[in-house]
Amino acid sequence: MGTSGFRNFDNDDAADFLADFADDPNEVVLLEALITAAEEEGYVEADVAAQALAAAEIVAAWQGQPSADFPDDMLELADELDVSDEDELTELARRAVEAVLKRSELLDLWQDSKELPQWQQTQQDLLKRLE
Repeated sequence: MGTSGFRNFDNDDAADFLADFADDPNEVVLLEALITAAEEEGYVEADVAAQALAAAEIVAAWQGQPSADFPDDMLELADELDVSDEDELTELARRAVEAVLKRSELLDLWQDSKELPQWQQTQQDLLKRLE
């Protein structure tokens, strides 16, 4: 997983996703990351999970609910996002977060850590901000 912390931007996969989003800040980039996790019927791989959580964080920021650690330089990009269906995007983000919380390699990695409760709380906070 590379560099990691319990917050959703504290890992290399999320940083790579943010860089890709910064290069092309559009709804399609978010949808691709969210759909991959939300519609996975089996196990969500760690890189897919981390990217989906970062995408969900962008959705929350776009809705005016950024996390405390949301990168300042990304706020303007999130604010200017043009979304075709707000309800669909929000529901997809929630489903992606729930999939990561239930059946992902990222969850397995955190279960081996003393910071599992903090990671789980971070995801629950994200779900609340996506309501």
